[in-house]
Amino acid sequence: MAILSQLLTEYNEQFSPYLVLHGASHGEVHVAQAVCDSRRMEQDALFCCIRGEKADGHDHAGQAVERGASALLVERLLPLDVPQLLSMDVRRDMGRIASLLYGCPSKKLSMFAVTGTNGKSTTTWIIRHMLQSLGIKTGLFGTIVYNDGLSERDADRTTPESCDIQRALGDMVRNGCTACVMETSSHGLCLGRLEGCSYDGAVFTNLSEEHLDFHHTLEEYYLAKRRLFTTYMKDGWQGAGNWDDPYGRRIVGEFSGNVRPFGLSEPRGAGVWAEEIDVGLERTTATFFFPDTGERYAVSTPLTGTFNVSNMLGATALLSGVLHERRAIVEALGSMIQVPGRLEKYFFSNGVCAIIDFAHTPFALKNILSALRPLCSGSLIALFGHGGERFKPNRPSLGRVAAQY
Repeated sequence: MAILSQLLTEYNEQFSPYLVLHGASHGEVHVAQAVCDSRRMEQDALFCCIRGEKADGHDHAGQAVERGASALLVERLLPLDVPQLLSMDVRRDMGRIASLLYGCPSKKLSMFAVTGTNGKSTTTWIIRHMLQSLGIKTGLFGTIVYNDGLSERDADRTTPESCDIQRALGDMVRNGCTACVMETSSHGLCLGRLEGCSYDGAVFTNLSEEHLDFHHTLEEYYLAKRRLFTTYMKDGWQGAGNWDDPYGRRIVGEFSGNVRPFGLSEPRGAGVWAEEIDVGLERTTATFFFPDTGERYAVSTPLTGTFNVSNMLGATALLSGVLHERRAIVEALGSMIQVPGRLEKYFFSNGVCAIIDFAHTPFALKNILSALRPLCSGSLIALFGHGGERFKPNRPSLGRVAAQY
């Protein structure tokens, strides 16, 4: 619980442009939460009127006040008898003020982000598993679930709204977490959902055509991902970039002082690369080599596919640069469990293996099918689809990829 006037003072001391309070004659106003969905209003909440693609929160402010909002964050003043903070950009300011309201939780946590087109979910699960194996209680945001260290629920989007992120980060701190791993989507980066967050490290997995209905060009898509590294990192941050991907090499080149490459082949200046890769349906083995010290560690994991070796390398490159616990980090890969919906395998007594995977881009589907074809002695049957009104040119491309295998 915070007092609105004190929250405003703290905000204006740290950020510009300033927020301006209107309707301050109401006396001392308490703010318990920050909310941007009027259907989820709570008593004494600050209702943040964000403008979306299909709806404008300003149109629902009256309903929010009826349901207990004590104040509004607005881009235009509304004819409502409630204190209103006037903002030039509610999406930007919502995350910032929510961070202050919940005690700046990202500053109290070791924060790690993963961005890219494919591999984000698996890489975040690997990083979290590594940290938990080291005794570091870790929260999680991602496409599959949100976990605050005490409870877990299905995710409704990859990167939640900033007020929800800050509230959950505050819950993580209260629940004893000392770290958090987060998938960061390009939509989330463009729409300011990471405002109020700061990160200790990040992984860039790869980039291929997706969300071009939103970003229009691959260059715009890349620049959206790049914002993670230019805008939201803490001092002294560490990063890892996939040298096997052209945009991963670009990230490494543009942030060479902070981002080290990883790869399936020997990248220049690598933090870690993989040798002696042997992919099996039940287990994958490899050797991870750290060129700066000459250390080599054997890896045996239930995760299948060379692309998962790449995901493991990304997690290893990041955490080995931050924690310097190389042996323990790599050994944790042996006890990885299957990631739900990410090459999730089901073996049947009749010799059939059914696999569930999120592959929703041509690049991802090709990775999956090319990994499975050599492991399949019989028929390889692919049942796939494509999301509703999303990037339509991917539809025939998915069919062409499937026909190759």
